[in-house]
Amino acid sequence: MAEGAPRRQPTLDEVAERAGVSRSVASRALNNAPHVSRAKREAVQRVVRQLGYVPNPTARALATRQTGAAALVVSGEDPSIFADPFFAQVIVGASAALEEADLHLMLCLAASDRGRERVAELLRGKGADGVMLMALRENDPLAALAEQAEMPVVFGGRPVGSTPRWYVDADNAGGAREATEYLLSRGRRRVATLCGRLDTEAGRARYRGYRDAMLGAGIDPLPPVEADFTEAGGAAAMAALLAGHGDVDGVFAANDNMAVGALRTLREAGRPVPAEVAVVGFDDLAVARVADPPLTTVRQPITALGREMARMLVALVGGQDPTPLILPTRLVVRASA
Repeated sequence: MAEGAPRRQPTLDEVAERAGVSRSVASRALNNAPHVSRAKREAVQRVVRQLGYVPNPTARALATRQTGAAALVVSGEDPSIFADPFFAQVIVGASAALEEADLHLMLCLAASDRGRERVAELLRGKGADGVMLMALRENDPLAALAEQAEMPVVFGGRPVGSTPRWYVDADNAGGAREATEYLLSRGRRRVATLCGRLDTEAGRARYRGYRDAMLGAGIDPLPPVEADFTEAGGAAAMAALLAGHGDVDGVFAANDNMAVGALRTLREAGRPVPAEVAVVGFDDLAVARVADPPLTTVRQPITALGREMARMLVALVGGQDPTPLILPTRLVVRASA
């Protein structure tokens, strides 16, 4: 180094790397924030002394607001939604990623007025370092609140009608298109869809994938039969489909729960699967493997969805600016189609 040249100041990233912790953990350790283990706090302090690191005053002021917690907010009406196998896998993935960053996971259901107000308080910067939002419906007030949030917000799945700055989603349209193309490749021509809620982006995207595959094959798509992503909803939707289109020979259900309900209705109607009607689901939940017959389905990486949402949030809390992420899907062929 030339004589008299100023010495470059070490960065927080360098401190974190040398201490063997994430950037957000290093930041909280420097600011005496909660939920940092003694070993990690001492490792950070030791590296700070070795490098002569001096925190940036502005960054330090922001860091002192950290609570050591991140919230996963689901817009829904039933508290049992967190026990749904889909959301259970999301929680597993998010928890693992947050644990690596020494952040605790809070679960919130925005169903009642009180629940929405509690989420609004979170988004105003009280009680959490960041929020992950899922299962938003069209015109959901949480989407508008997120736009005005005073903290990082990551969307799990894009909301209807807008593209937020930070989100993680699956290739819903691509997966649905692959499922429908597979049914067509097996000689099915009267293919219908149980499309899920059309006030959600997942429901709409999976319907678009079905429609595009049908039109691409030169076949008019059948009108979508909307259901609520539950097994009971799928069973009822399948009954309605048989009543209106009894000659259907293939069904793409927008999730596995609905597909299992459809299998039950077909069995009760004396329509063997796949001899008369082939069925394909979406998600590849555990129920797909034990269904009767085992369910052909589109696998989306649900645990990875939760993990990548949490990692994106951790990056935002640490001052980075990550890019949106679309996770790939793939068809898993079993006996139902």
